[in-house]
Amino acid sequence: MKAKNLKIYIITVFAAILAFTSCTKDLDTVPLDEDVVTSASVYDNPASYRLVLAKLYAGLAVSGQEGPHGNNDLSGLDEGFGQYLRALWYAQEIPTDEAIIAWDDGNLRDYHEQDWSSSNEFITNMYYRIFYQISLCNEFIRESSDAKLDERGISGANKTEIQTYRAEARFLRALSYWHALDMFGNVPFVTEDDIVGSFFPEQISRADLFEYIESELLAIEDLLMAPMVNEYARADQGAVWMLLAKLYLNAEVYINTAKYTECITYCNKVNSAGYELEPTYENLFLADNHNAKGIIFPVAFDGIHTKTWGGTTFIIHAAVGGTMDPAEFGIDGGWGGLRTTKQLVGKFLNVDNLKSTSLNLKTVADYPLLYVPGAHQGWDPSNTNTVLASVNSDGNYEGYLYFADADNQFKYTDGPTWDVNYGDTGADGTLEQNGDNIVAGDAGYYKLNVDLNGLTHSFMKTDWGVIGSATPDGWDSDQDMTYDVDSSYWTIIVELSAGEFKFRANDGWDLNYGDTGADGILEAGGDNIAIADPGKYEIKLKLGAPDYTYTIEQFSSDGRIMFHSDGQSLEIAEVFEFTEGYAVTKFKNVTSGGVIGSDLTFPDTDFPVFRLADAYLMYAEAVLRGGTGGDAATALSYVNALKERAYGDQNGNITAGELTLNFILDERARELLWESHRRTDLVRYGRFSNTDYVWAWKGGVAEGRSVDSRYDLYPIPASDICANIKLVQNPGY
Repeated sequence: MKAKNLKIYIITVFAAILAFTSCTKDLDTVPLDEDVVTSASVYDNPASYRLVLAKLYAGLAVSGQEGPHGNNDLSGLDEGFGQYLRALWYAQEIPTDEAIIAWDDGNLRDYHEQDWSSSNEFITNMYYRIFYQISLCNEFIRESSDAKLDERGISGANKTEIQTYRAEARFLRALSYWHALDMFGNVPFVTEDDIVGSFFPEQISRADLFEYIESELLAIEDLLMAPMVNEYARADQGAVWMLLAKLYLNAEVYINTAKYTECITYCNKVNSAGYELEPTYENLFLADNHNAKGIIFPVAFDGIHTKTWGGTTFIIHAAVGGTMDPAEFGIDGGWGGLRTTKQLVGKFLNVDNLKSTSLNLKTVADYPLLYVPGAHQGWDPSNTNTVLASVNSDGNYEGYLYFADADNQFKYTDGPTWDVNYGDTGADGTLEQNGDNIVAGDAGYYKLNVDLNGLTHSFMKTDWGVIGSATPDGWDSDQDMTYDVDSSYWTIIVELSAGEFKFRANDGWDLNYGDTGADGILEAGGDNIAIADPGKYEIKLKLGAPDYTYTIEQFSSDGRIMFHSDGQSLEIAEVFEFTEGYAVTKFKNVTSGGVIGSDLTFPDTDFPVFRLADAYLMYAEAVLRGGTGGDAATALSYVNALKERAYGDQNGNITAGELTLNFILDERARELLWESHRRTDLVRYGRFSNTDYVWAWKGGVAEGRSVDSRYDLYPIPASDICANIKLVQNPGY
């Protein structure tokens, strides 16, 4: 489906050249078997360099030589769990307020509990993925030097093109070394200048690695193509500038030296390079996001050519579960894993004003049911979406159904078959077995009641609204709600004051609902529902079959609010229950035109590693932290540009006084949610480990707790400490 020029070629001959074992002492090896194809024969052909370059890019996207699994590049962990981007996503998102996962595989739970050790297999996999990728890049860089090309007689246009490839490989190596610097600190260090063979790499200090990455990026800056000139998903100068800006923004963490001026310098290069903000935020995360503006460097995926159980396959599938419809996400099924925390939701909405009332309620399956087949659902008595329920198990059934057409005909059955069915011969309100079809009136939303004891029934068309001292017109008149056929909710966005309200039908009191006991279940004539704080709210009413429920959420027109709350609790009492915690609906395998990707299992959706919005926010933060070369007015304009895109107008814009570091941290969470930035951001702000800022299940307790500052860095895996006598473990592990 995607018009991507750089195809992902998986070549087994290259993998044979770069055997990799469980220890980084074997970072650079070549086969000794004379029958194995070696680098000499691979690199003699100028065309092979492009194929090998594709393998370097593929190292971020796939896990082995046979997508989606089989012939894994690394051993020791399932290929889905072990893919580079998925491993990075775990390490950057699950230990933060942005994500929590419902799976209890191995020691995966250590991430959100922030209590990992040096033997954690997921951290170990991330470490080895980084260094495997570095080893691939080292080999290519070594074999594409000018001396090697001259030795092989490669010259002219071929040589020039390969020199560009080599600069891209150096960028990819710098990217992985940045991941190592950011997550592991002092790490083993190997470049193309080290001898090929088995040896113990020296450990480089964090400060020296910072300097190396910086020098590499500065050296290749002018060797790469200008922004937006290279093929899609290949590195260019814009990618280098973004990585330099990232490096400098976090310099105080890495080397205890501020480099905010340098960060501004490279943000300015990005911001003046001709990139534009994609006008529609959600387009950045869809199956055709290769067409979206403002993505500077992505990891590319394609449902046909880059099949993997990691990458966006994981992000999209794992985020779908509960009452979510996989078809809306362009996939064949959800994995019921990823959600977010109350604290992250609070970056968008005032969680103190959220009233979620669909928790721990009975389902229709808990009650005796009466089925309602008819023209509205294809005359299918087995369809449990069109049922009435007897909440008291006394033969009296009730529920609501939507009839899209006038004069809809239907009947009742006492089970999911036609064996016992009831109609109304004569339309007199009396039911007869095998009686005539019942005919409703106008199209609309109907309340149906059936008494099987007396064999009577009734139905009434309803329209719903809210009324009360909290609503704009008080108790004098209703605020009309709108019925959404797709979600089966009645909804309204309304400005409420402190006070009370109820739901009522048809602008009258004959049928109204309140919430007696504030237990989340609506009762006919029940108690008024209290609103403590004034503000704009979105109210949803869910009728259908009992129990009848509702939600009240503070409303924001921020288009980046992509949560699924139907059937999801805001609080997380049980980590391994998908329906606890709001689901995130940001990434989808559906195009901006509503077309499903090329494969229902493996999405076409690319993952944006760097994009323009991040450069805007880095610029603003660096200005606030005292960097020179920028100004507060420009910083404010960048932030408000993101706000205007999110809100569709200027209603979300902030003032100069509101532009603070705390605001920037929260805005990064809003703009860059689930894009693998959060751990790094929280560490930079001193809010990741030893801090008063906590979130659900941080530290292994429901309310969250502070943990030791050693968790700001991941440990060097115990396997590598044992294998390499030159390595020293990070403090505290």
